[in-house]
Amino acid sequence: MTGRDDDRRDDHDREKRSFSELDRMRREGGPGGERPRGAAAEKRSRAAASQYLKEIDGVFGGRKEAVETAGRAMLDARGTPQLPAACRAFLEQAGPPKELRHVSCFLDAGEADLVLAGLQALGAIQQEGSLDGTPGLRTQLRMLVEDPEDEVAGAAEELLEAL
Repeated sequence: MTGRDDDRRDDHDREKRSFSELDRMRREGGPGGERPRGAAAEKRSRAAASQYLKEIDGVFGGRKEAVETAGRAMLDARGTPQLPAACRAFLEQAGPPKELRHVSCFLDAGEADLVLAGLQALGAIQQEGSLDGTPGLRTQLRMLVEDPEDEVAGAAEELLEAL
């Protein structure tokens, strides 16, 4: 036999470890359970994990904060000439509205592109199955059916029929 065949036989003859033993070895850092990492490595690992969690919170938590801030500003601007600007700011900061109170602001904005954005958001809520056709919403949609913009009137009519 050559040296190469001896190596193969040794690999097959050695004792196989169970998956739980392999997992324990990975977890504990080696066959003897000692951790090869020092205090500095542990500190770097904790710092990296903390930074990662902050970045994840920024990605997912950022929308929530933007929605709260922009939504509050939009609700405060309701009934004033600043409502369209507040709706545009909401779109830029938080994206399309997902709550009915925010959608309602878009429907009241008086500018066709913002009203259409509100109607699209309302359609998305309706497709999710979480749209409750309240009398106030139906009235708002009936008023939009009479809008001089054909696109707005058509979209409002479709949603009204779907309720």
